[in-house]
Amino acid sequence: MNKQFQKFGVIGGGAWGTALAQTLASVGRDVTLWAYEPECVDAINTKHENTLYLPSVKLNPSIHATNDMADLADMDAVLAVAPAQHMRPTLTNFAPHARKGVPIILCSKGIEYKSLGFMADVLEDVIPDAMPAVLAGPSFAIDVVKGLPTAVTLAVKDHDIGEALADAIAAPTFRPYLSDDLLGAEIGGAVKNVLAIACGMVLGRELGKSAHAALIARGFAEMTRLGAALGAKPDTLTGMCGLGDLVLTCSSEQSRNMSCGLALGQGKTLAEIMSSRSAVTEGVATAPVLQRLAKKAGVEMPICHAVASILDGSVDVDTAIAGLLGRDRKAEGSI
Repeated sequence: MNKQFQKFGVIGGGAWGTALAQTLASVGRDVTLWAYEPECVDAINTKHENTLYLPSVKLNPSIHATNDMADLADMDAVLAVAPAQHMRPTLTNFAPHARKGVPIILCSKGIEYKSLGFMADVLEDVIPDAMPAVLAGPSFAIDVVKGLPTAVTLAVKDHDIGEALADAIAAPTFRPYLSDDLLGAEIGGAVKNVLAIACGMVLGRELGKSAHAALIARGFAEMTRLGAALGAKPDTLTGMCGLGDLVLTCSSEQSRNMSCGLALGQGKTLAEIMSSRSAVTEGVATAPVLQRLAKKAGVEMPICHAVASILDGSVDVDTAIAGLLGRDRKAEGSI
């Protein structure tokens, strides 16, 4: 058992935070899960079940839930799983209790709306003494919490710390691949959510599997172009946190982002879709930010731009599709 990283805090009591807490507890880690909702804390502590976000899944009784950030003060490492647009205030609340140098593993996929910063940038602003890490990859919470085989990317600059963290969070069915490219891991996680909305719209409009496959391929080209412009390593985006996560999120209605796109493609309004959901659909918030970031970086991302335009009501689905199909033909590998 790894003695260096034994006590883990998890900030965020949604489905993903709960699944990660379950994985850590399953390999004998001491886990304290912070959740915003008092009813979530009570259900986990008394019923060993997250009745709000993962109902009917029995959790390891060793998981302790709390709504007091002070309970995370002496953790060996902390997983931050708050939604991307709530990461800054959440980390700000944790900051007075953060031990100097504590590894904070960022598990949310998105870009902050106001700053255009990724989650590691937000962490640097709020808790500059922390050691940043990023966990990303193809991982549905329900699969992970059930112990189904899952592989992810764990990005940490310090190799020795990364190895120790990977050893501590690994489980027989949860396999982290180590990287030192935090930016690449974050780009893959953010962009794939927007592309999943596009893929959902293609299926909602019944445009066929061929169009769906083409969209994934061209979307991956957009992701890698942005990565190259911002300084990510190419190999990162061909791995779990890039191509792997893209394929999963764009291929299953279990993805909140793809199911949102599917509903849009079937004619529902964004307001109708969002009003029926309690969980966050990260791609909806990320799309307009990604559009701005791509423009700032001088990167052409027509699919992501089309999604942002549909979400803000500038164009309808059919007009956006026609616009993409009507673009000048290019050589393979070009913009």
